[in-house]
Amino acid sequence: MSETAVSPATTHTLEWLALSLTPGLGPTKARKLAEHFGSSEAIFRASLTELESTGIQAVSAQSIATGKSMELAREEMAGAADAGVTVVSVADASYPTRLKEIYDPPAILYVRGDAELLTKPGIAVVGTRHPTPYGSGMAERLACDLASQGLVIISGMARGVDTASHRGAIAAKGKTVAVFGTGVDVIYPKENSRLSEQILALGGALISEFPLGTFAAPQNFPIRNRILSGMSVGVLVVEAAEYSGTRITARLALEQNRDVFAVPGNVTNKNSWGPNTLIKQGAKLVATWEDVWEDLPTEVRLALTPPASSESQASSAASLFPDDGLPPHEKLLLSLLKADEATHIDELVEKLESQMSSSEIFAALFELELTGKVRQMPGKNFVKSF
Repeated sequence: MSETAVSPATTHTLEWLALSLTPGLGPTKARKLAEHFGSSEAIFRASLTELESTGIQAVSAQSIATGKSMELAREEMAGAADAGVTVVSVADASYPTRLKEIYDPPAILYVRGDAELLTKPGIAVVGTRHPTPYGSGMAERLACDLASQGLVIISGMARGVDTASHRGAIAAKGKTVAVFGTGVDVIYPKENSRLSEQILALGGALISEFPLGTFAAPQNFPIRNRILSGMSVGVLVVEAAEYSGTRITARLALEQNRDVFAVPGNVTNKNSWGPNTLIKQGAKLVATWEDVWEDLPTEVRLALTPPASSESQASSAASLFPDDGLPPHEKLLLSLLKADEATHIDELVEKLESQMSSSEIFAALFELELTGKVRQMPGKNFVKSF
């Protein structure tokens, strides 16, 4: 393609992509460089001396002045096109408006899926990679309910709470965005390959600021957390230990003037430290989706058009409380089960031997599983869903 055939939007995207691929630069320096020269285009017309006079590293100035950065950008753009990946720059209309407000927004976002989804109101749901059954259940239920209201569910595709959040949005046939700490073409963890396909099939998106092919380096995941909070109108924390990436995301949310919500947890569980501490510090306590909804900005609620009927809305209050309309045997069983601790089948039989036969217990558990009120864990252990 000749230079004259390239549209202005593509040219600006290419320039910002070149800056993002320039060694030693980074998004903050790239933005300051554009401010100094007046535009991204002017940076690439500047001489080596002019570039070095701005105080950027010599390797950065040389990469730009010699055309190496632009060459890398053209190769990356071609690779993205081949992979079906859209490249969105901070100068593009489809770049998330809220993300532009943070201190160091990424210059480039790689997007698989619907890029327009990035400008829609969303809430980040984050938490531990090792949740209790209660934690994963609450994350999935709340994500399902909020997605049913039209909110985009934003999370990081990690094991645990992130995965449960994406699954909740999928269960509601809603939209969800996964923010990767790898290249957008590198699924991590690998077991979430099917989940990523489901996200895309339902009109969601997978995004990353890291170049194509970037592997799962540990330092990349804390870096991407600012995107999770930055894109969102608020951050919902479901289980997090004292020292965790979730705590970083919550801190970033506060620095970015985002609302912070938290699901309270069992005080004896280490994963409850994060949300319980946040609640003590002023985060909004969340038991059902309404607790989040009522705190959203008015313009956000008005912009959302939830479906007239929703399966999850009918059971939204069931997040913490059992259904009183159950048959006696099922209600009795449900009263013995906990959401945050598994109970073995033998323990249930022993406790109920004077009131129910073992066959009645199995039948009641089967019915509770069918209605989603109980989940069976490995080893014939059972937990209350939510």
